[in-house]
Amino acid sequence: MIALLLGNFVLMAFDAKTGSEERVVRIWTQAAANFVQSPVTSVSSGVTDYFQSFVTLRSAQSENDALKQRVQELEVELQNREGLSADNARLNSLLELKKQFNYKFLAAQIIGRDPSVWFDTLIINRGSLDGVKLNMPIVDNGGVVGRVTAVSPLTAQIWLITKDKMSEGGVIGELGTSNSLGVVSGTGKTNILEMGYVPGSVEVQIGETVYTSGQEGIYPAGLKLGEIIEVRSGSATTAHRVFIKPSANFSSMQEVAVLLYEPPPRPEYDQALPNAVKTDKGTTKKTSK
Repeated sequence: MIALLLGNFVLMAFDAKTGSEERVVRIWTQAAANFVQSPVTSVSSGVTDYFQSFVTLRSAQSENDALKQRVQELEVELQNREGLSADNARLNSLLELKKQFNYKFLAAQIIGRDPSVWFDTLIINRGSLDGVKLNMPIVDNGGVVGRVTAVSPLTAQIWLITKDKMSEGGVIGELGTSNSLGVVSGTGKTNILEMGYVPGSVEVQIGETVYTSGQEGIYPAGLKLGEIIEVRSGSATTAHRVFIKPSANFSSMQEVAVLLYEPPPRPEYDQALPNAVKTDKGTTKKTSK
């Protein structure tokens, strides 16, 4: 009996229609299908979105890596250009040296320092095989750096003018137009020189330039030593104490120039003295008339 009633209900539902002439069974079927399809579609959409996001993330990561690589390449290129610019500046400095001095010179690279006197010496990559000799002046585009104090076939040691007890003749202003002669000495500090024996009666001003006088027989006259930064005035009987900032840039120099300069030989004064003869020991004595 129940089976007959259920079968009759199914037949009635199958034949039943809505106002729009659509069968009720079809509407129920679509509703059931939508009930099942909706969560499946949501899950499928979520999975698809996840994989799309993953692919997008991987693509963004690849683009980021490519951009980082490009930035590194640009940094290397910039460093190379800066290096070329620095090399160009040093070459221009050496060209200016050639215009500034009427002496042949040899460009040299600084390759080290003596650990025992780190701030007083340099070692360059030029030696006796290149024509470097003892006491040859070392300069850069700023001015005097020092002089050669030891030579090997391939390298040379330089004592800086700032080295304590290193001295050279100096003149304030142009030689021949100034009476302010003195002796410029190192103080052991990298940024200061001291000039002594400058007559206290001579006017000396801060900002004036000091040049080599050439009287010590090592440096030619007219090389720039530095600029006066302090004057401790003397008097008619006491000398000025003059402090000078070196023109050479000791802290950042990488290349220098060796002036291939040899001072003219000093005359044998003992042979020119009247009534004087040489003894066996090389000394002189005055002869009686």
